[in-house]
Amino acid sequence: MNHQVKPPEDNLTELMAFVLLGFADMPHLRWFLFGLFLIIYIIILMSNGTIFLITKMDPALQSPMYFFLANFSFLEICYVSTTLPRMLMNLGTQRRRISLVACATQMCFVLMFGGLECLLLAVMAYDRYVAICNPLRYPLVLNHRVCIQLVTGSWTIGIPVMIGQTYQVFSLPFCGSNQINHFFCDIPPILKLACGNTFVNELLVYAVSVLFVMVPFLLILGSYSKIISIILKLPSATSRAKAFSTCSSHLMVVMLFFGSGMITYLRPNTRHSEGTDKVLSLFYTILTPMFNPMIYSLRNKDVIMALRKLLSK
Repeated sequence: MNHQVKPPEDNLTELMAFVLLGFADMPHLRWFLFGLFLIIYIIILMSNGTIFLITKMDPALQSPMYFFLANFSFLEICYVSTTLPRMLMNLGTQRRRISLVACATQMCFVLMFGGLECLLLAVMAYDRYVAICNPLRYPLVLNHRVCIQLVTGSWTIGIPVMIGQTYQVFSLPFCGSNQINHFFCDIPPILKLACGNTFVNELLVYAVSVLFVMVPFLLILGSYSKIISIILKLPSATSRAKAFSTCSSHLMVVMLFFGSGMITYLRPNTRHSEGTDKVLSLFYTILTPMFNPMIYSLRNKDVIMALRKLLSK
């Protein structure tokens, strides 16, 4: 935990802006990184946008599974758009300054979309659990009204919590350096710039992380433990292979997203390495949104067929 002694009031500087250092320590790679992240951003927008489009247009993709997938793809576009455009602007213009209000706004949206992704992945795991473990009740349990309620609940439940979390962080006094050694406004690097005792703030970070990261992750593990036990009892090897193929894509996204997120927010503050934080953040803010449509498209025959029909028009 960070227990800095609060300096005398005269030494406190009221910061009105921060500087996002991003990849300033690699100036020779500036344009390479700009081109790389621009390509990644375009891929994310096009691939997730395509999945969202085909799941809305194709009559064969109107089941709850694809309803959740469409919402997940739309969420990925929103999530990555809170960080990548500013990162590209900073790399291109070298103007890394960000106002305190803009920094707080970015953090709030990153936390909201990140928490929503955790909840939505848990909902998608529940969908697979019902489909495989209770297939006869699947249309009844996950009817259209229930699906809308689950998605709406996921979208709204985290908003007041994440606004409160952001307010708690930015209500702290900041003094000294205004340089954030990160490519977006995240909680760990911001707390390092705060003066005074941040124990309560860090405790709240852990509490919210447990609520929005650990609890959904444990629910997902519970769902898949039941799913795997059912799959292993299937008499046909073809049925087992099809069920595993459907679930493995979801698990790949889950492990990539939750693994990097838990290491970032649930490890002790004293073990935080700024370089490691940036690498881990790339996984859950950029790589997961990029790999999500590839994983679902390449491992799902229905999506591939819908994509072929769309391209043939």
